[in-house]
Amino acid sequence: MSCGDPHETPCDEVLEKVYLYLDAETEAEDHEHIRIHLDECAPCLRKYGLEQIVMKLVARSCKETAPADLRERVLLKIQQVRVEIEQVEFRAE
Repeated sequence: MSCGDPHETPCDEVLEKVYLYLDAETEAEDHEHIRIHLDECAPCLRKYGLEQIVMKLVARSCKETAPADLRERVLLKIQQVRVEIEQVEFRAE
């Protein structure tokens, strides 16, 4: 992904490190470059905002145990999606 505008740190490099940035696991210099880039780049900022929301949701959800029937339904749906993806890939070959 790229917004098309020149930045000191390219969009793809920022997005590769966004999880580390969100978890505060980047080196100080990288952290600052990513912060500056996100301040300048609306497409990356939108992507960052989405990633941050997802991480918070996952963190909150991981503290709770899903009911067994919900877990079974989710696993079944995941399996169905995998089969659909495999079918599409097979047809594409």
